[in-house]
Amino acid sequence: MTETIRVLVVGCGNMGAAHARAYHKLDGFEIAGVVSRGPETRGRVSRELGGVPEYDDFGTALDATAPAAVSINTYPDTHAAFAIRAMERGAHVFVEKPLAETVADAQAVVDAAQKTGRKVVVGYILRQHPSWETFVELARTLGKPLVMRMNLNQQSAGKEWTWHKRLMDSLPPLVDCGVHYVDVMCQMTRSEPVRVQAIGARLTDEIKAGIYNYGQLQVVFRDGSVGWYEAGWGPMMSETAFFVKDVVGPKGCVSIVSGAGGGSSDIDSHTQTNRLRVHAAELGPDGTFVREDRVIDRSDEPDHQELCDREQAFFLKAIREDLDLGEHLRDAVNSLRIVLAADESVRTGNVVTL
Repeated sequence: MTETIRVLVVGCGNMGAAHARAYHKLDGFEIAGVVSRGPETRGRVSRELGGVPEYDDFGTALDATAPAAVSINTYPDTHAAFAIRAMERGAHVFVEKPLAETVADAQAVVDAAQKTGRKVVVGYILRQHPSWETFVELARTLGKPLVMRMNLNQQSAGKEWTWHKRLMDSLPPLVDCGVHYVDVMCQMTRSEPVRVQAIGARLTDEIKAGIYNYGQLQVVFRDGSVGWYEAGWGPMMSETAFFVKDVVGPKGCVSIVSGAGGGSSDIDSHTQTNRLRVHAAELGPDGTFVREDRVIDRSDEPDHQELCDREQAFFLKAIREDLDLGEHLRDAVNSLRIVLAADESVRTGNVVTL
């Protein structure tokens, strides 16, 4: 009989709660406890899961539960330290993106995984999404170079704006959200990034000095492919064109056509696609297109919770089947390197060569 993996869930916000539900549901995990500094959030998650043990301190919880796995869903400034500490105690780690606040800290996590032999899975939720997997596969059929255009702007108010302001104490949206979509670009090109430039704007005085809540990056890859990504958070952001996911190559283009129906602050709308539109560039003798655009219906795709369930099923598989996660971690470090270079470009006004 395969041994059940006891997992400590650290962080009980949106993602922590969703991952906790996934562990509770999956045959193979048992929740050892939940950790959060806020008694209200950890209490709510604990009650939903039938009254699992609650802790307000990571170290205390680690000592008390001695888990086989740790799920880190805290703010980015704790990711690397918590992950390394968990691995040194013998635990496998699931850690939400971004892996760390710096490339050096991200590499330290990778080094710790190699040293301890523990598995580390980074929360790139789009890698578990069937529509996004198809999006990447179709992009690879378009020839080279690729032109990749993506954004995720979020008009936020109330608790969402409070959450965004807290996130920006660690990282700007260009970095925090950007790692997802830059990771998609890297999967599409499978080429080395060579140059990054970016712009940013501070659109509110409600965030600390030196932080900007809107940014746009451009990245150039060695194969000639180029990528553009834009991210902004706050009550001032527009609901127009907040969701652009499009890739163009010599042979045509593929676009995600969003039909989720929710606004930019709706977390489900960040991953739902509804349809993929595929366009072929080939022209006939009369100069007209040979083929009509093809639309792939994705109306039955998984929602956000189902995607979290898939992420944790992959984490379980990685542990039980001793999967080689080397490429997974290299990609995590690489995507972080690009968005941090973009942040440097915003702050200095210079193009950053990688």
